[in-house]
Amino acid sequence: MELQFEGDDLKSVLNRLRRAQGQISGVIKMIEEGRDCEDVVTQLAAASRALDRAGFAIIATGLQQCLTDVDQGRRDGETTAQMKARLEKLFLSLA
Repeated sequence: MELQFEGDDLKSVLNRLRRAQGQISGVIKMIEEGRDCEDVVTQLAAASRALDRAGFAIIATGLQQCLTDVDQGRRDGETTAQMKARLEKLFLSLA
């Protein structure tokens, strides 16, 4: 299944990923500069949250598209149980 984003969904995911990218760059710079541990950890936690939110948005879109494919009978030979197991594994990878 090819993941497809539209309009605001695409913009939201890209913004979250760009935010995380900027925060990770900030963490690297802070470490290189020998900044305070608490500041580094705070920035790292913010980057982690941004990645989590982007990941959950991607999974939500994937679930929606998978359910649409099932409703339309386009499962490429995959059983419902197989699809459920695959999607559950994806979801748990972010937990």
